Amino acid sequence: MKKILLIMLFAALLFSCNNTDEKSDAFGNFEADPVIVSSESSGKILQLNIEKGQKIEAGFMAALIDTVQIDLKLKQIDAQKSATLSKKQSIQSQIEIYEEQIKNLETNKKRVAQMVKDQAATQKQLDDVTSQISVIKKQIAGTRTQFTSVNKELDILETQKETAEDLFQRCQVESPVSGTILETYIEQGELATPGKPLFKIADLDELTLKVYVSGAQLPNVKIGQQVNVVIDKSETENQELSGRVNWISSEAEFTPKIIQTKEERVKLVYAVKVKVKNDGTLKVGMPGEVNL
Repeated sequence: MKKILLIMLFAALLFSCNNTDEKSDAFGNFEADPVIVSSESSGKILQLNIEKGQKIEAGFMAALIDTVQIDLKLKQIDAQKSATLSKKQSIQSQIEIYEEQIKNLETNKKRVAQMVKDQAATQKQLDDVTSQISVIKKQIAGTRTQFTSVNKELDILETQKETAEDLFQRCQVESPVSGTILETYIEQGELATPGKPLFKIADLDELTLKVYVSGAQLPNVKIGQQVNVVIDKSETENQELSGRVNWISSEAEFTPKIIQTKEERVKLVYAVKVKVKNDGTLKVGMPGEVNL
C-alpha cells in the first residue's frame, strides 16, 4: 500500500512539474545595463564617496582626484594673464603719449605756417615740424601692431586656462547615471590613471529578463507587448510580475550553453528582452520565466 502511495505521489509531482513547464513559454536570467565609470585624469584618490550597494543619483561626486598640480597651473596662467594685460596697458599709455606729442606739434605747425606767411619763419622750419608729426604717426602705427601679438598671447593663455579648468573638472568624478553601485575597483589613497575603471553602477529599479523563444513562438512576440513574468517566491510558490518586451533579436542563434540538455542547446532560438519593474525582490542573475 505504501509503495502505491509513493508511486502516486511521484506521479503527481511529475505531473505538476510538467504543468509548470507548459505554462512558461520562455526562460532566462535577469540582467542589468551597467555603466563602468573610469578615470579621465591621473593622481591620488583623495576622496572616495561610494561603496558597494550604495544608491546614488546622477551627478553625485563619487570620487575626487588630487588637483594640486592643476591648481598651481591655473594660478600660473592667471599670473601670466595679469602680466600680459599690464603690457597691453603699457602699450596704450605709450600711444597716448605719442598722440599728445602730435597734438602739440599740430599746434606748433599752425603757428609756424602763419609765421612763414608773415616771413617770420622759413619753409624748412615748417617742413621740420611736418616731418616730426609724420615720424610720430609711424611710431604710433608700429606701436599699435604690438596689440596683435599681445592679444594672441592672451588667447593662448585663455585656451590654456580652459584646458586646465577642464582637467580640474575631470578630477571630480561624477556619476553619469542614477543607480546602485555594483562594484568598486579602487580605494581611497590609490593612484588613478586615465582609463582606469573606478566603479560599476546600474539602475536596479528596472531589470531586464533576457529569454529565448523558438521560431514558432516569434510571431506572437511584439515590441511593447505586456507579458507575465514568473519568478521563484519559495521552493513551492511562484511570484508573478508584469513585464514589457523592449527588444527582439533580428537573428537566430543556438540556444545558450546554460540550457543543460544537448537537445535544447542545438535548437535555433531568438533572444528577447523584457523590462521588469523591480520591487526589491529581483537580483542580477536570478532566473525567470515568461508567459506570452
